[in-house]
Parts: sequence; C-alpha cells; structure tokens
Amino acid sequence: MHEENITRLHIDGREIILIGTAHVSRQSAVQVKEVIEAERPDSVCIELDAQRYQSVTDKSKWKETDIFKVIKEKKSSLLLMNLAISSFQNRLADQFGIKPGQEMLQGIESAKETGAELVLADRNIQVTFSRIWSNIGFMGKAQLLTSVFYSIFSSETISEEDLEKMKSQDTLNAVLNDFTKSFPKLKKPLIDERDQYLAQKIKDAPGQKVVAVLGAAHVPGITQEIHREHDLEKLSEVPPKSKWPKILGWALPILLVVLLAVTFYNNPAAGIDGTISWVLWTASLGAIGAALAFGHPLAILTAFVGGPVGALHPLLAAGWFSGLMQAYVRRPNVGDFETLSKDVFTLKGFWDNKVTRVLLVVVLTNIGTSAGNIIGGADVIRLFLKNL
Repeated sequence: MHEENITRLHIDGREIILIGTAHVSRQSAVQVKEVIEAERPDSVCIELDAQRYQSVTDKSKWKETDIFKVIKEKKSSLLLMNLAISSFQNRLADQFGIKPGQEMLQGIESAKETGAELVLADRNIQVTFSRIWSNIGFMGKAQLLTSVFYSIFSSETISEEDLEKMKSQDTLNAVLNDFTKSFPKLKKPLIDERDQYLAQKIKDAPGQKVVAVLGAAHVPGITQEIHREHDLEKLSEVPPKSKWPKILGWALPILLVVLLAVTFYNNPAAGIDGTISWVLWTASLGAIGAALAFGHPLAILTAFVGGPVGALHPLLAAGWFSGLMQAYVRRPNVGDFETLSKDVFTLKGFWDNKVTRVLLVVVLTNIGTSAGNIIGGADVIRLFLKNL
C-alpha cells in the first residue's frame, strides 16, 4: 500500500489516518479502497455534508426539486451557483471517464463493507456559501460569479499531471483559485473554517482508529487544527443579514417617488417625462434580461410589466414573476432533471435545459431590472435638478 498522500496522527492513544485526495482522480478512489480495507477502521469520515451526501448517493434526487419553491424561497441564485460549480467537477470527471466524487463514494462503500461507522464530516455547503457571500461585498459578488462561470465554460482541457496537482486544492478552491488571490478574505470561510470543522468532526468520530477521506487542500490545516478544540455550533452560524440592504431597499424607491413628485409640482411635463423614462428603462431592461435567457414570450412580457413593480417594492422582484411564468408555461419535466448534470457542462446546455432556463430567467431579469432602475433613476435625478 502506497503511503503517498497519507498522514498518520496519534492523539490520546487513537490513530487517525488522513487520505489526501483529488475529487476527480481515479487513483485517489483506488487508494481510499486499499487504505480502508487494510486498516479496518472503526470510523470512516468523508468530506461531505448531509446535503451533498444525498446528492452523490441519490442521483434521482433532482427529480423531486420543486422549481416554484426554489423561486419563492429566493434560492435561484444559490441553486444556479451550486449547479455551476458541480458542472466544473463533472466536466473534469467526464474528461477522464470517472464519476465525480468517486473517492467519496468509495469511502462510503468501503465503510459499509468493513462495518465502519460513516461520519459526514464537512460543514453544510449553504452555510459556507453564506459566510463567503457576507464577506466579499457587492463588487466581490459580481467578480465571484464572473470568475466561477468563466472557469466552468472555459474550453481548456486538463492533463493527468495537472489533475494530480489539483490535489492541493478542493473543488471549490480549484474554481475560485484566482479569485481567492484577489480576495484573501475568501480563504477563511472556504478553507480555514472548514479545516477547523472537519478536524473537530474527525476527532469526535467514534473508535480507536479513524480514516478520513479529504481533499488534500485540507490535510495541512486539519493536521494543525485537530490538536485544538473548536465550537461546531459557532462555525455553523449563518451571518446575520445586514440591515442596510433593507433600509436602502425602502429608502431608494421613496426617494424616487419624492423626486418625481417635486418635479411634477415644479414642471408637470418634466415629471411625466421622468416617470415614462424610469418605467421604460426598468421594464425594457428587465424584459431584455428575460429575452437573453431565451425566456418564453409570456415570461418576457411578465418581466416588462413586473420590472417597475419589482424596482419599487423591495420585497418583490421582477425575476420572480417572470421565472414563475417561465416555469408555468415551460414546466421542467423529469427528463430535464435527469439530464441536468450533463446539460450544465456547457453554456448551451445551461440555456437549453428547462430547469436552468427558469433560473436564468429569474437571475437575468433581476439584473436587467436593477440596471434599468439605475439608469432610469439617474434620468429622474437629472430632470429633478434641471427643474428645481
């Protein structure tokens, strides 16, 4: 048995064996099988949370997704990001003819075969995303989305040698590598906090001998953090939402209405011009966003009508209306969910699949409406100042 990529720790009379893997490497999966069979551990820890465990072990789970519920719970962007990142991993796996996450699947299977207790050791991915999202600001969010999608739809292939080098990163970090250099704060929730969480879960695993299957990026950090105590509840806290978006969400529409009212009072014709300009900008750019997502004509019309409403009311969004209409007239079927993992390989697939089409309609309509609100709002301010 090769000891490469294996770290052995002895803590309080217990042996903990860390296997550093690449998430799309056949060699890693073979090594996981060999180590668990040879060591016969009491517990096997894998770098998955309950949500990702379910997605890798039950490929049909997508079929149960309620797209209407996703839109209503404001999770369209999160689901789109999850799909985008999983597509990066699936594309690499497809290139080398292996299953994505095969080493984790092997860890699950080998734990069952040897009678070891399976421990899901990673933090909930939505908590990680929430902690990243709250850490990077508006421009960071825009750059993050751009970086992720650029990495995913790049046509470059990767060699076996490059793949083995990826053992120094996990899937998320591989996608966000350049972004992490620009935003050092990203490393804390993405790597450091997960090192602490994983270390504590591994240390708490039952038995005298524990094997942990991990992305190799986490092994150095876990090796240090496992000697300390960590509060899992604190590491799992979702950061409280800032009050400023809510305050601005109400303040800006109120300011817009006040500016238009004053302009009307000073010059009714200018007030009408400002109102028409603002309505057309928000409605038109919202509709263009839905059209760019190749939304159904009724979804585009809904985006046009809903744009001004969504821009004025902070608790509503034009994208919800257009997305719900898109889902109603082009409701995703079981086949769309079955082909989802392959369709997200390419930009064309993202637009062709009915599931991602709905998500894109939601997101691009909202982006268009926001842009229209900025441009139309600037025109309202111009007319207000002109007619003071």
